[in-house]
Amino acid sequence: MSERIAPTRTPEFEARLKKRYASERRFRALGLGAIVFSVAVLVFLLGTMTFNGIGGFQRVEMEVPIDFTEAGIAADPAAMDQPGALASLEAQGLRDVVQYFAEEELGEAAAEELGAQAWRDVATAIIADPAVLQRSESFWLPASANLASGYEGEGSPEMQALAAGLYEEGRLAKNFDPGFLGRSDATNPQQVGIWGALKGSLLTMVVTLLLAFPIGVLAALYLEEYAPKNRWTDLIELSINNLAAVPSIIFGLLGLAVFLTLFPNLRSAPLIGGMTLALMTMPVIVIAGRNAIKAVPPSIRDGALAIGASPVQVVFHHVLPLALPGILTGTIIGMARALGETAPLLMIGMRAFVATPPDGFTSPATVLPMQIFLWSDEIDRGFVERTSAAIIVLLLFLLVMNGLAIYLRNKFEKTW
Repeated sequence: MSERIAPTRTPEFEARLKKRYASERRFRALGLGAIVFSVAVLVFLLGTMTFNGIGGFQRVEMEVPIDFTEAGIAADPAAMDQPGALASLEAQGLRDVVQYFAEEELGEAAAEELGAQAWRDVATAIIADPAVLQRSESFWLPASANLASGYEGEGSPEMQALAAGLYEEGRLAKNFDPGFLGRSDATNPQQVGIWGALKGSLLTMVVTLLLAFPIGVLAALYLEEYAPKNRWTDLIELSINNLAAVPSIIFGLLGLAVFLTLFPNLRSAPLIGGMTLALMTMPVIVIAGRNAIKAVPPSIRDGALAIGASPVQVVFHHVLPLALPGILTGTIIGMARALGETAPLLMIGMRAFVATPPDGFTSPATVLPMQIFLWSDEIDRGFVERTSAAIIVLLLFLLVMNGLAIYLRNKFEKTW
């Protein structure tokens, strides 16, 4: 038998080995540094937006005590449940009553800086509890934009002095504004809300998902399982890949040229917005769906065919369920991109001022990214804070939408 020779570790080998270990340590350090940097940037971004956005969920309010026993306003509790309750209270002079007690309690100068729609908050309280009309009650009502600026240390010296005096008396404060989540757009930052844009985004995303998901999945199934391999399918695949990289504003131009030509009365409607964003999202779903279908092992297909399943049963009972988690991953990416888009929606008119929430898919509406864009263009400091608050709402909406999609993906995920 030949004698085995023990390997020797020459100085050159030791140098090369040391160099490889050093290279590995550098690579691991760079990877860890990249992760730490990414997390630090994310924390900084979220922290900055949260710090700036907290004020957007608040508004400057004045305390106005009202003695309804002297107001002469009557309300039938049964009538308060009717749609015309607000108009009835306005007809009885509730606006003048609120203004009168504001002048009596705060002075004429302060009463003039009461929000023009402050009486609506009082009316809402009466509708919720008609027994308020039988006693005295104090209300925190929105101040005007000028007084709010004075409270923040901006505006004219007179307004700052008035705000300081009311603050020292305990009649002026910046309180949490729950109505921000229930109102729509307005010209006064004290009266704006995000519900109209949030509902518009929700309706638009529903239309986008209902159109893009089934069509994209079916297209991926056909191209991967049924379509013959020829120059036409190659051209279709190339076109889909190119569409996924097309700038989003091009889809806005397409929506303007096609959808608004066919439906001219639905300008700025969630239906048109959803159809436009569906065109943009569909290629992403098709590409992700094809990759997920390719990842299903051929043995799954062979086994299903061996026990007598038809080709259609193989696709829809075996291949599609196994590919669904990957398809949902592509859907998450596409829907997240669609949620944050503004350029396509600018082209179809969804930047309009909409003071009421949309009633349905064909009502005029705006979306959260567009609302943020419009508010960020305002000069008033109040709109700056509202913009930051709207960004937080958009992020939360995105997290909820993605969280639901991830839950469904994990629910349908299977291993083989």
